Amino acid sequence: MVKFTRPTGTQDILPEEQPYWDHVLACVAAVARDYGFARIDIPIFETTEVFARGVGAGTDIVDKEMYSFKDKGGNDITLRPEFTAGVMRAYIENGMHVLPKPIKLYSTGPVFRYERPQAGRYRQLYQFNAEIIGEQNPLADLEIMLIAWDIYAKLEFANLSFQLNTTGCPVCRPGYIEHLRAHYRTHYSQICDDCKLRLDKNPLRVLDCKREQCQPVIAAAPKISDYVCDDCATHFADLRTYLDDLGKPYTINHRLVRGLDYYTKTVFEVWAEGIGAQSAVCGGGRYDGLIELLGGAPTPGVGFAAGIERAVLLLKAQNIPVPLPPSPPVFIAYLGDAARRHAVRLLVHLHQAGFGAQIAMSGSLKSQLRQADKRGARLALLIGEDEIAQGGVTLRDMASGEQESVPLGNLVDAIQQRLV
Repeated sequence: MVKFTRPTGTQDILPEEQPYWDHVLACVAAVARDYGFARIDIPIFETTEVFARGVGAGTDIVDKEMYSFKDKGGNDITLRPEFTAGVMRAYIENGMHVLPKPIKLYSTGPVFRYERPQAGRYRQLYQFNAEIIGEQNPLADLEIMLIAWDIYAKLEFANLSFQLNTTGCPVCRPGYIEHLRAHYRTHYSQICDDCKLRLDKNPLRVLDCKREQCQPVIAAAPKISDYVCDDCATHFADLRTYLDDLGKPYTINHRLVRGLDYYTKTVFEVWAEGIGAQSAVCGGGRYDGLIELLGGAPTPGVGFAAGIERAVLLLKAQNIPVPLPPSPPVFIAYLGDAARRHAVRLLVHLHQAGFGAQIAMSGSLKSQLRQADKRGARLALLIGEDEIAQGGVTLRDMASGEQESVPLGNLVDAIQQRLV
């Protein structure tokens, strides 16, 4: 027989893994609520043009990584490779521009990128993201950075810090790009083939190249911070002042550009103590031109995205305990067919009374009690011929082994008293 396996770059998140995922998502939701963010859910797929226009031609995501196809109606569709472009499409389409500004939104869910699978990186991956729409003030940049910081602090990650840069704006960036291209043309024979293509299509991305042969060229490249306009320089200085006032550690990283075309001014990453070294756990920045690019009115925005898989890996690497879901405290065991029917009715009654309860499916009474122990039940309710005749159950404390007979009419109270 054919043995089916999951597609390359995907994962099965098994029950024993779920507490880690639940913990990450609970921390995200709690911090988002504390900062006044509302949840938004958008489709897993969009019209391809949303990403081609929003993320940008020339980016690795659009050129190499998107899962795109024609549907049965002949429409060009893409599984979302990131959240922000789709969230901005939803903002425009649903008339959210009339809402009081700033608008604060967050999302969680799967995204899809066709890339080489490696530790913590999948083709179907899961992200959480946050967006602040409608505010140009660098205070919005600060808040989006703080919500990311606080999520990782709540997860108890060690040695948090920011990597920070400015990528300028449409006023000053073109001048910088010309200087960058001029620098790279003098070293054209030294750079990799990918950077040769990026130099024409998406020149800022050459600064993010990881190829060894390109590192000396990157190190000698002009710094964008030396070319930004007064508005961008002031914005960046104000943001750094806020971070200094709060004592948040950051490093200005002139190579940090992020991989998406829509970023303007601030770009940042949160770094944490990783698996053997400190590394990025999330990234984001400002995207003041994205909504206009997608057909809306000019509207500033800033946000970030982070991988849940990466957070789970770090929880394990740093041996951070996560809360386990509570087991149903009551287990119903029985002996005989008549007792089984009574047990089924009792199961429904306990659920209606608000108790978590499970019932044995089969086995001897002894094996059923072993099941109760393995499932972490605190109390076992035993039903046999004697209990049926007396109109009650035998209540067993699984920790002490003590037992007592309890009339059915008093059972709810008896369970409540023992579960306090």
